[in-house]
Amino acid sequence: MTHQWQGQHPLIVRPAREGDRVPLERLWLIFRHEMSRWTGALPDPDGSYRSERLLLSLSSPSWAAWLLTAGDHPIGFCLTRAMDTPVRIVTSFFVVIPARRAGAGTALLRGVVTADPGTWSVAYQDANAAAARFWTKVASAYDPHHSLERRRVPGKPDLPPDCWVTFRVPPDQRGADQ
Repeated sequence: MTHQWQGQHPLIVRPAREGDRVPLERLWLIFRHEMSRWTGALPDPDGSYRSERLLLSLSSPSWAAWLLTAGDHPIGFCLTRAMDTPVRIVTSFFVVIPARRAGAGTALLRGVVTADPGTWSVAYQDANAAAARFWTKVASAYDPHHSLERRRVPGKPDLPPDCWVTFRVPPDQRGADQ
């Protein structure tokens, strides 16, 4: 049975559990396919995409995976790394198309960053206009003094630089309404 997004299901943001591996892997394929618009990456011979970030987020103590659900429907994820450093990094962030521009992405990010207030950073490509708008908006909401910096992509001189936005989430945001 196919379900349509109409915003009627409660949004739940939570750390991923072992039982979330399959839905995360399926969402990951959609995410990587969508990102291929900017990266030019082709699927591997078996039809999958590189997934080391997803695997690390489920196995490494310095990484974390978060799942966004609408009721019992998985609709997004956030992968983070450097969780044991002063600046935590959002390394992958995804919400399915029907749930975009309805507050789902903002709810997902809020759930992640308020669980661990402090300094956060994320990279995106300027060509991804929707990502540029989203990350600038949420960084401004948390930190009016956020920073933007363009950095070359390591080992990929043919790619345009990533735009890194860094923002601080104050400790009083911990446990904010999600």
